[in-house]
Amino acid sequence: ELVYSNRMSALLGQFAPDAGESLRLAVHAQHLCRWRLPRAELPSGRSGYLEWRRRCGEMHADLAGAVMREVGYPDPMILEVGRLLRKEGLRTDPQAQTLEDVACLVFLENYAEEFLSGRDEDSVERILRRTWRKMSARARTASMELPLPAAVSSLAACLLAEEGVLEGERKG
Repeated sequence: ELVYSNRMSALLGQFAPDAGESLRLAVHAQHLCRWRLPRAELPSGRSGYLEWRRRCGEMHADLAGAVMREVGYPDPMILEVGRLLRKEGLRTDPQAQTLEDVACLVFLENYAEEFLSGRDEDSVERILRRTWRKMSARARTASMELPLPAAVSSLAACLLAEEGVLEGERKG
C-alpha cells in the first residue's frame, strides 16, 4: 500500500505538477487499506470487479475522510477528496480524470507485466485496451515516456498508432 501510494504521488508530480491539495491527497489515498477488502471476496468476472472497485472507492473515501477530519481539514475538502476517490466525474472533471490517468500509468509501468503474465494474448489485449480507454489522450501519450515492459509498450504504441489513423480519418 505504501509503495503504491508513493508511486502514485511521484507519478502525479511528473504528470500534473500543479495538482491541487485535494487531488494530491486523493492520489495518495487511492489504495488506503485496500487489503481490508480482498478482491476474492466478490465474484470473478467484470461485474464482480466493478462492484469491488465501487466498494473500494467508498471505503477509501470514508477512511481518508476520517483521517482528514481528525487532523482538521474542512468539510468541503473532505467531500472533494471523497468524490475523487469514488471516481465521480470521470471524463467530465479534469481532477477525477487525472486521478484515473495516474492510476492507469502506475499500473502500466509497475504492475501490468506481472498481472498479465500467464494470460492468453486475447486477454492481454482486452485488458490493455480497457485500461487505454480509461485514459485521457494526454495520459496515453505520456505512457510512451515511461519505462514500460516490452509487451505493454508495443501494444501501447499500436494503440497510439490506431488513434492517429482514426483521428486522421476524422479530420480528413
